[in-house]
Amino acid sequence: MCSKPLGGYQRAVVAALAAAALPVVVVNPRQGRDFAKATGQLAKTDALDARAVAHFAEAVRPTPRPLPDAQTEELRALVARRRQLIAMRTAEQNRLGGASGRLRADIQAHLTWLAQHLVALDDDLDTMLRASPVWRERDELYRSVPGIGPVCARTLVLDLPELGTLSRQRIAALVGVAPFNRDSGTLRGRRTIRGGRAPVRAVLYMSTLVAVKHNPVLKAFYVRLCAASKAKKVALTACMRKFLTILNAMVKHQTPWQPREMSIA
Repeated sequence: MCSKPLGGYQRAVVAALAAAALPVVVVNPRQGRDFAKATGQLAKTDALDARAVAHFAEAVRPTPRPLPDAQTEELRALVARRRQLIAMRTAEQNRLGGASGRLRADIQAHLTWLAQHLVALDDDLDTMLRASPVWRERDELYRSVPGIGPVCARTLVLDLPELGTLSRQRIAALVGVAPFNRDSGTLRGRRTIRGGRAPVRAVLYMSTLVAVKHNPVLKAFYVRLCAASKAKKVALTACMRKFLTILNAMVKHQTPWQPREMSIA
């Protein structure tokens, strides 16, 4: 079991353990560290970390999950690379406004290069996704929903394979759009979201912004929440959760998008 943020270097170890038919699970590093603190271990060395991880595995018994195959790993790497290129483009666009002369020309050339590579990367991703009947079917299912574009569909296919296999509460918590209580005695604290898969949540947020304008179900839900004096960010978060719930039900029942409220049990 690995519980340290290793920036991807753990993949080779995980693959080797899986190839040797040994059970392996990668857990959130925060869980392992919080567990160590809860047992009174505040110091941090490699030896202490190893003992803490072993203690965590013995006490919590995290369930090993099926590991993605090589093609899935490659596609996820391409999706991650696309996010990096988008971040570079945003940074360069911000710099362009304050640049002049030769520097401006250099930034513009880099923006052109980024645009070309993004087009090529999108073509590669679409080609690889279309090569798999399972991925192609799931991609088409997602794209049938008003508000879901190619980027969101790819992200859901590759970075949220659990869609359709978990309850609506668990899938919301996995993405990080489930509100957590902050209550104590008679005090009722403000519910907030936290944790989850940030890349999936970011893409889902952008899709929800489109959906509350063009998806009849989400649009009506958003208008109803705003009419009830909910803050717009709170209403959008609730719409993200409902959007995810609808997608989860669609995959679970293999039902294409229908312009009406779906059963989301």
